[in-house]
Amino acid sequence: MHHRTISRPPHIWTVSLLLGLGLLIFALAALASPVQASPSIQEDKPSNDFCLACHQEEGIDKTLGSESLPVTINPTEFGMSVHGEEGIACVDCHTDISDYPHPDVKVKNTRDFTLTFLETCKECHEEQYTNVHNSVHQRAFDEGNKNAAVCMDCHNPHTQTRLTGKTSGQLTPSARLHIPTTCAQCHTEIYDTYKTSVHGNALTQENNTDVPTCIDCHGVHNIQDPTTITFRNSTPFLCAKCHTDAAIMDKYGISTNVVNSYVSDFHGATVKLFEEQFPGQPTNKPVCTDCHGVHDIAKVNNPEAGIAMQENLLIKCQRCHPDATANFPAAWMSHYEPSPEHYPIVYYVNLFYKIFIPTVLGGMIFFVLTDIYRRIVNRAKGTKHA
Repeated sequence: MHHRTISRPPHIWTVSLLLGLGLLIFALAALASPVQASPSIQEDKPSNDFCLACHQEEGIDKTLGSESLPVTINPTEFGMSVHGEEGIACVDCHTDISDYPHPDVKVKNTRDFTLTFLETCKECHEEQYTNVHNSVHQRAFDEGNKNAAVCMDCHNPHTQTRLTGKTSGQLTPSARLHIPTTCAQCHTEIYDTYKTSVHGNALTQENNTDVPTCIDCHGVHNIQDPTTITFRNSTPFLCAKCHTDAAIMDKYGISTNVVNSYVSDFHGATVKLFEEQFPGQPTNKPVCTDCHGVHDIAKVNNPEAGIAMQENLLIKCQRCHPDATANFPAAWMSHYEPSPEHYPIVYYVNLFYKIFIPTVLGGMIFFVLTDIYRRIVNRAKGTKHA
């Protein structure tokens, strides 16, 4: 018996061939196109544990020219930092490192190494980065001072804890306590003066966060030049931010009328005019810091420097009034409101005029009104008789 060979129709072979070619093209295309890994599954991105396996060892450093750069990172401190809390990876900032051994470092000193990260902070902190570029620190840097403060000088990226509340956005009490010591890294002498002042002593010795720190007067990232005329003329309104706040001042029995009493005085009225109309023009009238000091502000009743003491105030007055005598300060009421206790003569004279002037004006108005009424009545009577 003969076996008959059954052959497939020609079109079946054609379809099979085309299907095979299609699968081959698809496979080649998949290999050629890059795989987009999700952020949570990036197998080629070293983890922090991978980096810390070496960098948690004590005493390791990197030689840069004649200097040594410590590269030990404390895993606990980093974990408690704001970057650790937010899950920032080492390689998010160290973008040129993806494996070991690391690429060679080109710079030859630790300062230049720090400056290689100037643009890194901008990736997450663009607003702060922009503000810094309008600051006295940035201007100094642009003029060639490589030691002018940059982000990493104030914020150690491996240990910086959270500075503002997640929901409130306000500076935390803990952060306020540490601001002066941060600034002291460069401004040591000013810090030494500040910590003995009425403000600094309250902050550093009593942990009182009601008092102003450096940033309350100078700003945070957009720090301006405090030696300018504009800054000086605006000083009274800078101090007023706290000294007109009843919620703070009432705690310490301090008057909130200091600004009103200042601007109603000849000195303050002139400064206010210049601040509003000619902010860049100098005025020889005193502002708060001329009498109270800048970083060395003392309590007013301090026997050595407090200006409530006439002899201490006289020294201040003589800077502008060199011929002033011992009784000169007594002619100025300072920020006191006249009262039976303070400047009673002024108080009672004011009280007299508060009563006398309305009485006289009221009597005159009454006289005029009754005179008008009489004239109207007389005119009406004359019309009837006619």
